[in-house]
Amino acid sequence: MSINRRQFFKTSLLSFSSMSLAGLVGCQTQSKNREILVGITSRPRMLDPRKATDALSSRVNRLLYRQLIDFNEKFEAIPDLATWQQLSDTRYVFTINEQSVFHSGEPLTSADVVATYNSILDPKLGSAHRGSLKGIKTVKALNDSQVEFVLDKADALFVGRLVIGILPKSLIEKQHPFHEKPVGSGPCEFVSLSEQKLVIQRQSDQINLVFIPVKDATVRVLKLKKGELDIIQNDLSPELVQYCQKQPELKVSWSSGTNFGYIGFNFEDSLLAQPALREAIAHGIDRQSIIDAMFSGHARIAGGLLVPEHWCGVTDMPGYEFNPKKAKALLKSLDFTKLPPGLVTYNEQNEPIIELSYKTSNDPTRIRLATIYQSQLKKVGIHLNVQSYDWGTFYSDIKKGRFQLYSLAWVGVKSPDIFQYVFDSSAIPPSGANRGRYRDQVADKLIRLAGNTQDLSKQAELYKDLQRHLQATLAAMPLWYEDQYAVSRKEVTGYKLYADGRLDGLLDCVKNSY
Repeated sequence: MSINRRQFFKTSLLSFSSMSLAGLVGCQTQSKNREILVGITSRPRMLDPRKATDALSSRVNRLLYRQLIDFNEKFEAIPDLATWQQLSDTRYVFTINEQSVFHSGEPLTSADVVATYNSILDPKLGSAHRGSLKGIKTVKALNDSQVEFVLDKADALFVGRLVIGILPKSLIEKQHPFHEKPVGSGPCEFVSLSEQKLVIQRQSDQINLVFIPVKDATVRVLKLKKGELDIIQNDLSPELVQYCQKQPELKVSWSSGTNFGYIGFNFEDSLLAQPALREAIAHGIDRQSIIDAMFSGHARIAGGLLVPEHWCGVTDMPGYEFNPKKAKALLKSLDFTKLPPGLVTYNEQNEPIIELSYKTSNDPTRIRLATIYQSQLKKVGIHLNVQSYDWGTFYSDIKKGRFQLYSLAWVGVKSPDIFQYVFDSSAIPPSGANRGRYRDQVADKLIRLAGNTQDLSKQAELYKDLQRHLQATLAAMPLWYEDQYAVSRKEVTGYKLYADGRLDGLLDCVKNSY
């Protein structure tokens, strides 16, 4: 059969276009699967590990840089880049045991470790980590693979402080802007950074991890549904998580967490300084019912600031059970004689009704929790006046002691010397984070004894005794340890969650084609 030239070209063009379109779709699908889009609340603030203090930056920096040590599931220090020997109370030698290469192509040696830590110790850098490392007297390279740290005094927790990512000495000396163009030796290499996204590439398979800031939680979920994001970790309201669980294209994964939620008391307040009122509040809030209703059971009641699995954690911490009858009886035992008029009234049964203010941020979930506390405590005779503020105003008030009650959470705590920072009488802001102005001689003594004890097993027992004392005196009211969770599209597989919220699961997950 004959075919004219015009028909031949038309037929060929259609055939070529079909093949090209199929190839283009295949390339686009393949290209799309070469990147994993991660929704985050805001852009990482600091990609120089010497200066990073916020949780997101620290978690991203773990992917870009290697550090001397890491932590196991009990939060004990374990080797990462290096093993170590403690030669005396004040002398440690670290040995780099594997060949690690910076993304610039330079090998990582002891000189880079020395340069990194010396730069942190230099006041001109302004590193926030200098305080925890100020006990270092000297740090020097013994050879290409060994580094010696000499301390000015013994510190049993010293090894656990060496979690700063190592930077190349050559670039430190050139004052390279690591915060804009990170150069590390971690499993991921920096690609680009803009207001719209941060792109880093996995070295194992050249897949890009694209971090996209989306401030509004609802918008993040909608982008996840549309395929404009692949995964979100935490930072959603309970209602949004429940919504995601019902969406056929999404899945929610859970893991136990270490974030410690608590209610803080102002010990300079004449009412809250009385143990009976703090105990009444503890017995008047039904924590388990709140966990069940607000978090769908995805949290566990807390005892101490450290989870029970921590090497200093308390597994048998005595608690404050929900007991409204006991709470009412405790209120009757309070001393009201020194209070201004109007703070306490009485109902028809001659039971006291106490007015207290409770400050929180304007986050919708935190406001909902506050109204639940308000409802539960009203039944025992405590009327909470809930005041919500933008984060800056709220946090400023808390640091300045302008509150009676407030609620916050400690995130990613690993070292037990957090107790000195939070509960020591010398750590009242701005000298620390003792925001409740808690002053207790027994607590101070235990904190100092633990800090000066060099035997880690004995130190653990002292910190356990301290936590039991903090619980007995209700230095703060423990609420719960919230679970970690990730919401992802169904095609994302292999993502692992960690109790401390790290993002290391991004190193192994894959996005499959459908």
